[in-house]
Amino acid sequence: MRVGISLTSRHVGTDPRQAARFMIERAAAARTSGLDSLFVGDHHCTPAPYYQNVPMMGRLLAEWDDKPAGCLFLLPLWNPVLVAEQIGTLAAIAKGRFIMQCGLGADEAQFLSMGANIKQRPSAFEEALDTIRRLSAGETVTSSGRFVFENAHVAPRPAEPLEVWIGASARPAIDRAARLGDGWLASPSLTLDEARIQAALYTQRCTVYKRTPTAVAIRRDIYVADSKADAEATLKAAIAAGYRGFDSTALVSGTTDEVARSFGDLAAMGYTDVIVRHLTNDQPKVLASLARLAEVRKAVAQ
Repeated sequence: MRVGISLTSRHVGTDPRQAARFMIERAAAARTSGLDSLFVGDHHCTPAPYYQNVPMMGRLLAEWDDKPAGCLFLLPLWNPVLVAEQIGTLAAIAKGRFIMQCGLGADEAQFLSMGANIKQRPSAFEEALDTIRRLSAGETVTSSGRFVFENAHVAPRPAEPLEVWIGASARPAIDRAARLGDGWLASPSLTLDEARIQAALYTQRCTVYKRTPTAVAIRRDIYVADSKADAEATLKAAIAAGYRGFDSTALVSGTTDEVARSFGDLAAMGYTDVIVRHLTNDQPKVLASLARLAEVRKAVAQ
């Protein structure tokens, strides 16, 4: 099993420059710990500060090595030509392979703020994904569908074929991920039973479409503690704050051995990648957890 990280991009009540430095320090710590991939997410017009993916990833790549890196794009909210251009530039900066994570997006207020129609999400998603792939492969593309443009082409383009992971939870979305994606990214909110059911469904749909995924990934929000007491206190604080409305059993907080066992349970279900995010935003605790995550990665990579 591979262990990557999706850095927290939402930072509440923190000086904007300090929060940006936090993300840079975490990317460097993830590299030092030997993590297998680096990602950032995508949200727009948020009530709290949220660092946008493309400029932030451009800076983070200076701290990263030649392992895969990428951004999540909520495709219905973006002009696909712009996405292809941004990916081409980021892939040129990256020393390793660039992975595009993508999804439909939610929250009607976000769609309204971005001038997008939430009712057209599935068709806009599929059209945008097809356009981005074609442009990234060197084609010139004209469209008169959800997105309207003529004779678009992009340069630079990724040196390797663009790898696409599709985030999905609902059955139709998981089917779409199997049909269209190279890999799948499961929701961080899934309980173990839900994670098992969805992994089996995705695998079954890949078989139907005769596709072999490059990744069966799940995000897990975690904390690797130096003691059971530290783990319990951190988890208790996250739950008391109503951590993102998640079921508490979807959260992972424990010692190195305990977190490794939790990841091993996911590997047994067929997951190839765990993409972590931290339960706490306390910078010293996050950096210490990342240092201990190196041992977790070694344990599950065997």
